Amino acid sequence: MRTVLIVDDEAQIARALQINLQARGYTALTAGTGAAALQLAVSQPPDAVILDLGLPDMDGVEVIRGLRGWTSVPIIVLSARHASDEKVQALDAGADDYVTKPFGLDELLARLRAAARRSTTAAEPPTVSTPEFTVDLAAKRVRRGGGDVRLTPTEWSILELLVRNPGKLVSQQQLLLTVWGPAYAKETQYLRVYMAQLRRKLEPDPASPRHLLTEAGMGYRFEP
Repeated sequence: MRTVLIVDDEAQIARALQINLQARGYTALTAGTGAAALQLAVSQPPDAVILDLGLPDMDGVEVIRGLRGWTSVPIIVLSARHASDEKVQALDAGADDYVTKPFGLDELLARLRAAARRSTTAAEPPTVSTPEFTVDLAAKRVRRGGGDVRLTPTEWSILELLVRNPGKLVSQQQLLLTVWGPAYAKETQYLRVYMAQLRRKLEPDPASPRHLLTEAGMGYRFEP
């Protein structure tokens, strides 16, 4: 485990955690909102997440559900909420552990190490290939027929999320939360427009896609 995503809107706590983790050899990323956390988790996939529940734009439980829609990365909740029902809700949503504030740094680091031992998260390939196109995740580059395919930032964000989860259903809500943010969680027409654009650029027959598949009423799936 090398990269940890810290999600907390209290800048002082986030910075203190970042400094302490970096001093112990981790790469520590920070996000102050749920939307920023979801976007960062896609663009720079962490090996673990430390998550506060009281975020300014959405409840931390929504972030857990959003992450669990496509990744099994260990999630440790770090929250001032002590009520047992809130702990149960977070754990049921997919959190691996729950630490209450105020907390001891040594205990949190021990829980992080324990989560790493239990984790089955696999290293993701830097390049994903299909017979028609290749996606270089590290370089953020798509090639088809020997040339580069120009994608908009939004098109890339959608494609990246799907390609990082080959064969898995990525829900409409997860895509909308990650790419556009919580204010757009029900704007499914956005997805239809952008998926149509991606298919025109990448699929040999956009009307009968082989790789960017729709699961009606649920979401989308990438098949290599």
